[in-house]
Amino acid sequence: MAGLVTALLPVTARAWDPPPQTQASKQQIHKLVETWGQYFQKADSLRDRRQAFEELMESTPEPTRIQIRSVDAGGIDAQLIWPARLHHPLGRRAILYVHGGGFYSGSLRTHRAIAGALAKAASADVLLIDYRLAPDNPYPAQIDDTLAAYRWLLDSGYEADNIVLVGESAGANLAIEATLRQMRVKEPLPAAVVAMSPISDLAATGASLTANAGTDPVINAAQLDLIRKAYLGTRSPTDPMVSPLYADLTGFPPLLIQVGEGEALLDDSRRLADKARAAGVDVEIEIWPGMIHEWQIFPFWLDDARQSNQRVAEYAIRHFADKPQP
Repeated sequence: MAGLVTALLPVTARAWDPPPQTQASKQQIHKLVETWGQYFQKADSLRDRRQAFEELMESTPEPTRIQIRSVDAGGIDAQLIWPARLHHPLGRRAILYVHGGGFYSGSLRTHRAIAGALAKAASADVLLIDYRLAPDNPYPAQIDDTLAAYRWLLDSGYEADNIVLVGESAGANLAIEATLRQMRVKEPLPAAVVAMSPISDLAATGASLTANAGTDPVINAAQLDLIRKAYLGTRSPTDPMVSPLYADLTGFPPLLIQVGEGEALLDDSRRLADKARAAGVDVEIEIWPGMIHEWQIFPFWLDDARQSNQRVAEYAIRHFADKPQP
């Protein structure tokens, strides 16, 4: 089994055939990499990186044409976001958005843009949660909070087959692990899960960590080591309750994985898709040319982010039991 997850395997899951990367896309990514470097060049510790991420995202525009309501989602601070054309939340279709940030950073402000984009594109309510962060709150606080928010949606009248869990990076890990925990206790599962740039292997065994080290400024092997220590402490990174790559995915809901071709964690997605397919999961994987880790959260700067957000919304709509009216 160890050899299975350390090798670069061909993906047998259903794959997306992307269009070639445009020159405009290359220029936009180049600008994003430059901007990222300006904020993170002196951010070595997790606390410094948390602050740098907040400052970067504070410099970005707030989403428009949405409405926001602050809610207590099962004890978790959260915002319920829906399209501005409606005077109140839909109350039927919901996306639970679990933000990334290495389990130690991220907030309602940092991810409001992508949450708003998904609300508009999917004609759905989006619950954006402010889960507890490492190192002050290590595992399993983040998964506990994700599950509390999911169960709050159920208690609030949303049916499980009208809820899609979406997350990027560490948030994708949490979305998958929360769903796996629901499976273990035989509780209602979401209609689907979307994992964008997922951290699926905290043991950091993927070959792309080395192969793409020069193209992805957002995450690398050294940062994964810091993340692992802050989030897991002494828990094994190959524990299936923290690293989905090592979990039994049999019975998992439909799964969409998006990953950038230039990501250091490209193999996390490829191998996760392959394992899901082998377990009989209805899995789709999209490998986006030229993209870096969690590019999806920058729809105000990147054409590819807007397009990938639209594809996530369309995927959610396909899996909602209650379809939006034209």
